[in-house]
Amino acid sequence: MGPILIWGAGAIGGTIGAYLVRAGHNVTFVDVVAEHVAEIRDRGLRITGPIEQFSVRAPSFTPEEVTGEWKHIFLAVKAHHTAEATRALTPHLAQDGYVLSTQNGLCETVIQRIIGRDRTIGAFVNFSADWIAPGEIMFGGRGAVVLGEINGRMTSRLEDLHQTMLDFEPNAITTTEIWGYLWGKLGYGAMLFAQALGDLGIADCLARPELLPVWRALGREAVEVALAEGVDPKGFNGFDPRAFMPNAPEEQARACVEAMVAFNRPNAKTHSGVWRDLAIRKRRTEIDVQIAPIATIGAKHNLPCPTIRKLVDLIHEVENGTRPMTDANLLELLPH
Repeated sequence: MGPILIWGAGAIGGTIGAYLVRAGHNVTFVDVVAEHVAEIRDRGLRITGPIEQFSVRAPSFTPEEVTGEWKHIFLAVKAHHTAEATRALTPHLAQDGYVLSTQNGLCETVIQRIIGRDRTIGAFVNFSADWIAPGEIMFGGRGAVVLGEINGRMTSRLEDLHQTMLDFEPNAITTTEIWGYLWGKLGYGAMLFAQALGDLGIADCLARPELLPVWRALGREAVEVALAEGVDPKGFNGFDPRAFMPNAPEEQARACVEAMVAFNRPNAKTHSGVWRDLAIRKRRTEIDVQIAPIATIGAKHNLPCPTIRKLVDLIHEVENGTRPMTDANLLELLPH
């Protein structure tokens, strides 16, 4: 595989990129944080945490500084920066190249509108990582990595990409149903946004027995919208969409939540990235472009998604400083 440009060197892009650099790939980083860019370029990008600890050095630029053209661009910015970043990287994308979205949400729909469907590849990632400081990313736990053409085809470029991604995640796979994985992640992602309303970490929050109706409601609303869209949502790392089907029994959902707790319990990253955005970095979350679209799309199918809508409102209140982060917030999501 030829040179790779990683646009967004934070938790996801930085972790993937560091592993690919160490494996011998020609990787260039682009990031909007000038201090992070300088640290990677001058002293190296450090991966810390329980999985491995190592450092790599690679070319690193801000969007204003980068020049050149690439056939392989990995986009790893926050979902609400997708359109802006895609427009900024377009001059650097070869005509026969592609952009791989390693983001949460349905960002592929935004990317393809700007650069074209044929130049967009989808990805689902569920590994755990946090941006700690300029030049440092904590890799907290491995998770599913799935690659797929958004038109559902198996192609030679997808196979080449898969072979490269194996240098980061040995269990990475390809699929003809990438939208199924992306919608599955939306169901699980809604639960992570709910966790971010309080203080407890992911495993402890999911394990709260009084919140099982919340997890069932969030999961069911996301699954119902996916099915209405003609998508079969896929499971991963303990999350099973079948447990949240409209007629799924409570015991099936409880067993699924227990499996998610078991997956997250040993993870060094105890809290979601959403929680970190609110509690540590004091910045806007991806709620409006990652979770809110579930309800927007649901409305087209006459699916009201009341729990999703309430979650979006609560996150906005925390973002605006009108609601403190407390575990009691999650009780407001209980179905009435």
